[in-house]
Amino acid sequence: MKKKIIFLDRDGVINKEVNYLHMIEDFIFIEGVFESMHYLKGLGYEFIVITNQSGIGRGIYKEGDYKKIDLWMKDVFKKHNLDILYSIHCPHKPEDNCNCRKPKPGMFNECFQKYPISKTKSWMIGDSMRDIEASLAAGISKNILVRSGHPIEEGMKNIDIIDSIKEVGQVITQ
Repeated sequence: MKKKIIFLDRDGVINKEVNYLHMIEDFIFIEGVFESMHYLKGLGYEFIVITNQSGIGRGIYKEGDYKKIDLWMKDVFKKHNLDILYSIHCPHKPEDNCNCRKPKPGMFNECFQKYPISKTKSWMIGDSMRDIEASLAAGISKNILVRSGHPIEEGMKNIDIIDSIKEVGQVITQ
């Protein structure tokens, strides 16, 4: 049976946007993230975090710094009785022109190879058009933009826009 996945960008969706976040003490969860994820879990969704982390490629922080925060974040979710099925990141700079950095669909494609995922029942929640473009290129047509991260262009067709993940129940109802 194919999994229903909520793909989540990290910075601006799960935690407050901090440029080049690489220290646990700077990681602040967005208000309502745990309650929203419990709601989605109750609807049968599983979670994959899919995030650009160009600070690694820029030499601002190391891969190990990212992994430390990622493990810590997953542990906090576990303490809230929530599991992250998978977490994937792109460490490259935009000018590296890799296939994994959003808006390209490489990280999504890796997830599709690793897990049986229903593209028609899955959603992407992001805070920038890069997230949505990558999702669409990967065949995920249900997308939500949150205003809690980067400034976004309002009024786009076929994309739901909410203030933060806290309001996800207004859009995802099954």
